[in-house]
Amino acid sequence: MREFRFTITKEDEGVAIRKLLKNHFDFSSRLFAKLRAQKLVLLNDRPLEGWMKPEEGDVVRALMPEETSHFPPEDIPIDAVYEDEDLLIINKQAGYIVHPTKGHPVHTMANGIMKYMNDTGQSFKIRFVNRLDMDTTGLLIVAKNSHAQDELVRQMQRNELSKYYMAIVNGIVKEDQFTIDLPIGRVDPDKPAREVTYSEAGRPSVTHAKVVERYSKGYTLVELKLETGRTHQIRVHMSHIGYPLVGDYLYGGDNPWLIERQALHAYKLQFKHPATGVPVTVTAPLPEDMQKVIEKVR
Repeated sequence: MREFRFTITKEDEGVAIRKLLKNHFDFSSRLFAKLRAQKLVLLNDRPLEGWMKPEEGDVVRALMPEETSHFPPEDIPIDAVYEDEDLLIINKQAGYIVHPTKGHPVHTMANGIMKYMNDTGQSFKIRFVNRLDMDTTGLLIVAKNSHAQDELVRQMQRNELSKYYMAIVNGIVKEDQFTIDLPIGRVDPDKPAREVTYSEAGRPSVTHAKVVERYSKGYTLVELKLETGRTHQIRVHMSHIGYPLVGDYLYGGDNPWLIERQALHAYKLQFKHPATGVPVTVTAPLPEDMQKVIEKVR
């Protein structure tokens, strides 16, 4: 059971426990109310009842109940690049969707994480903070408790959780650095493709791009930072401005002789740790198939 603990200081005396948990750990009011109702917020090992005035030296503890997911475990590679009591960050391979759906109930990253938990003696509910397309590789955040999930979602809403990608695109990108600010939506509900649209279906979408390297055979390696997180955002934006991703058959960049998927990799995450507030940077190197593309087009 995950525990959040602190000792009351002179400055904390008389302050509501709810406010202190907010100050120390950024607990939401909803989470505090939920834990208090379950008698999991303790003052000197006693569950909070009514108004209990904290005094200097008192110990406050908030306990997160253990929860678990119930997906069938499968032997799917899990490359854990960062892990602690609150988070598991994995480097996802291509070919797997993140979470089971009606049309794809098995062979997902969630199934692989269930086996990883069994192998490492852990039990937690799988809470994905971000999502990646089936054939996009890279960093995927799993929160191990509701507080970690809530805090990282808040950081994303405040644009404080930075997500960086590497993409290989068709064409020589002329500008060294630029921003694409174009609305994206799903115009035809019967088709998976999204597009830039100013109709009611369009939602604000902002992508920041920076050229990393241009290749003589007509390709460019680009770093992309998402300000918003729409489905297929990078793929749609780059295709719309004339630089579809290599291998992206859905958006006009089909290059099967180079790679059999879109050449897109979520390579870096930057955020504040949900429990400590300490800045965290996690990276994952380019996968082998994208490295081979670069070798061919240099």
